Amino acid sequence: MAAFFGADDIWSRRNISDEKEPVLLAGVWETSGKAYASEEEFRHSLDELAELAGACLMEVRGTVAQQLPKVNNALYVGSGKAEEIRDLAQIREVRRIIFNDTLSPSQIRNLQKFFKLPVMDRTGLILEIFERRARTREAKLQVELAKLQYLKPRLIGLWETQNRQGGTSGAMSSKGEGETQLEIDRRTVDHRLSELRREIREVSRERETQRSKRRGSGLPLVALIGYTNAGKSTIMNAMLDAWCPETVREDRKVFEADMLFATLDTTIRRIEVERGREFLLSDTVGFIHKLPTALVEAFKSTLEEVKEADLLLQVVDASDPHCRDHIEVTRRTVQELGAGHIPMLTVYNKSDLLEGASYPRRGMKESDAGGDHNENVHISARDADSITLLTETILEKLDDGLVVREFLVPYDKGSVTAFLMENARTDSVDYTDSGTFLRVTCPKAVADKAAGMLGMGKERRS
Repeated sequence: MAAFFGADDIWSRRNISDEKEPVLLAGVWETSGKAYASEEEFRHSLDELAELAGACLMEVRGTVAQQLPKVNNALYVGSGKAEEIRDLAQIREVRRIIFNDTLSPSQIRNLQKFFKLPVMDRTGLILEIFERRARTREAKLQVELAKLQYLKPRLIGLWETQNRQGGTSGAMSSKGEGETQLEIDRRTVDHRLSELRREIREVSRERETQRSKRRGSGLPLVALIGYTNAGKSTIMNAMLDAWCPETVREDRKVFEADMLFATLDTTIRRIEVERGREFLLSDTVGFIHKLPTALVEAFKSTLEEVKEADLLLQVVDASDPHCRDHIEVTRRTVQELGAGHIPMLTVYNKSDLLEGASYPRRGMKESDAGGDHNENVHISARDADSITLLTETILEKLDDGLVVREFLVPYDKGSVTAFLMENARTDSVDYTDSGTFLRVTCPKAVADKAAGMLGMGKERRS
């Protein structure tokens, strides 16, 4: 398979170094389509493509845009615009041309013939970023799966320069070198895809075991979600700074940087504000406009954490003029994951970058002031008071799902008392002749587990 992965015309295995690869960007605003509601939205998409290229250590030396009723089936852009791009690429001395939409296999082949340069589309660029950022075994498996699913239909372009058919005609015909290599590559890719799916299933089972243990603890799960680079990892680290002992704080922090898709791996940390007032905080991979379907599918096992959450924190970059679009992208992605029913708190981060902004503060959407799911907070993750307000709001939202329970625990079942002391807020304790009488406030899952541990023990609801 070395020939397949070594070929530069479909997927360049560039050396990762400090040297930035010069590239040219191109995009089409298809006026008859529904990809972009306005020219402003289209221009923003091109700006975002430039950010993606920068995150992949590329130097953008120009952007070419065209407005068409419909994209060209052969070259994506019109023939005249293709000539303009070719000339500009030569003048700017670029090594690659990146297109703002997902290109078909035939479009990639035609464009590379025309430009005599490697061509990459938006999906391929995002996949390469994910490949660079993957750190854990699970993330690497998921990225490789998505990448091979993307590459498989594009294999044909690798061998078109070789003979597709050799020998004589009819029954005596023999397959040429190109077709033979193409079939070998396809079989190799299919075999590797099967291996990857099996390995991911195994990792998913391990993750499910971990989820079961967390569910057994009874601690509520709060998931950070939102557009990439909105500040999710910064908020998690700020929470750790605020509520975790200094001796363990640095070891538990996650990587944060001002770039798209700085982190891919789901990280879960325990936030203990005080005894009985704690929760699990999960940092998930960020979303983006036109996130490749293959990536969503490949990362589905990781994104299952979102479906398990008791509360979603949608983190929004309040300073981004397109934050409303980002909210909509997140909403659609959450719906696709089957998590649309989970309560959500919108966190407008980076409020310190807004001139005259008042923060930290809580608010409601003016048009939907009656619904709890529309509550929001305006904060800066760098501000200690903001983190305090956010934590208080999270605890209040989680309290909506708490229950008050009373337990009479026999003295020979001290493990139940210890479990409640660790995972519930103890409102009162009384030591009686029959055992320890506790009145606690906790998630229903904690109360149910304690009752199950007691067996025939008494549980009295207030």
